[in-house]
Amino acid sequence: MLIQQFFALIGEKIMWKKLLNLYWIFVKMGAVCFGGGYAMLPILERELVLKRGWVTKEEIIDYYALGQCTPGVIAVNTSTFVGNKLAGNFGGIIATLGFITPSIVIITIIGTLLENFAHIEIVQNAFSGIRICVCVATVNLWKTAITDKFGLVMFVIVLVLSSFLNISPIFFVLGSGFLGFLFKTLGGKKKC
Repeated sequence: MLIQQFFALIGEKIMWKKLLNLYWIFVKMGAVCFGGGYAMLPILERELVLKRGWVTKEEIIDYYALGQCTPGVIAVNTSTFVGNKLAGNFGGIIATLGFITPSIVIITIIGTLLENFAHIEIVQNAFSGIRICVCVATVNLWKTAITDKFGLVMFVIVLVLSSFLNISPIFFVLGSGFLGFLFKTLGGKKKC
């Protein structure tokens, strides 16, 4: 079905202009939506509701709520939903690509620059500081993520196993999710 839509688009110049416009609007939003979360709602509302009338305020809030519930980055998910509403499956793909393009460009540039400057002492010191911030953020996440004894036990097991075994984190995530599902299903709902 997607292939049929693609070939149908080839003959429609108007649709290509719409998709290009959609891409460009989401590129501009992706370039200024730092931090994501609620910080991006005013930008989405201004660009999509007030300036262009592509969606209503209620729709953008619904898409944002759906973006929170689905896996991935909220801003990217919201872009996909809006693009899909405006131009079908290809609209969702184009809006998503538009929103992530600035991030990909910026990360590529930073990665290239860091590779060239990683040996400099000041850059190494900066990364040491960043590691500390990551640790603090992890501790803050810990406070809300581990809510019962089972979660604490799973954390310790994964910490120990990941420290001594060279196993992909995907297996830890899948295994922990499966065990958590079993534990909660079997009635272990006591809090610490």
